[in-house]
Amino acid sequence: MRYSFLVLFLLLTGYSPPGHTLAIYTEDWPPISFRNKQDAAAGMAVEVVQELQKRTGNRDTIQVQPWARAYQHLLSEPDVLLFTVGRNAEREGRMTLLGPVAISSTDVFALREQAQLLRDMGDVRRRLPTAAYRGSIFESTARAHGYNVTATTDPQHSAKMLLAGRVRLWAEGNIVVPQVLQRLGMADNAVERIATLDSLALYLAFSRGTSRQQVLAWEQALRDMKRDGSFQAIHKRWFPLSAPPLEVFRVGLEP
Repeated sequence: MRYSFLVLFLLLTGYSPPGHTLAIYTEDWPPISFRNKQDAAAGMAVEVVQELQKRTGNRDTIQVQPWARAYQHLLSEPDVLLFTVGRNAEREGRMTLLGPVAISSTDVFALREQAQLLRDMGDVRRRLPTAAYRGSIFESTARAHGYNVTATTDPQHSAKMLLAGRVRLWAEGNIVVPQVLQRLGMADNAVERIATLDSLALYLAFSRGTSRQQVLAWEQALRDMKRDGSFQAIHKRWFPLSAPPLEVFRVGLEP
């Protein structure tokens, strides 16, 4: 009887242990996250999440899904973790964000041979067709800055449209552009940055309804990683020329 009352109490109070099941999603956005040749999730943020899983006792599989589908899971279901998510005011009202795990920027790129001409055009260039992948913060940021956005299925699609001349500009996170071009067999200097729209902190995002104990356990684990240097070691392997973000913030919905 005492056990039954305890179970009922825990259910009513929403308690779940730190290792409680999560649906964990990420996207194909190398080198932050991607599907490797073994059909498993890999990348800088994946390594961070895998270490956090060890420290919190979580054994759930990291699923690589198209961004739009994974983001819909985050917005509509409890107990969902999606990474990485760019922080902005709208998202702070819809999820709990923990991080940052990386710092990027939203940049606008052009073909190298057209870059100077487009720089010289100033704000007029915003009228030109600009590729950005659908549902991403890069799409919303470009639209907010007045760019004429053509939505694409993923960063590779955006790059292909630019390289084929179907658009004149490409809005994307600067840290992934070299690897996107590499995947397409192009040199890093095939495109040039012509504008930076904003700086972008990348977070882990927990959906509404995820237990407070779960979120706090992950938060403490991330603090421990940054304190003992394991986070910095992962960041350095992937981004040796960039300084890792050392602070930890939990923002957005109170879990």
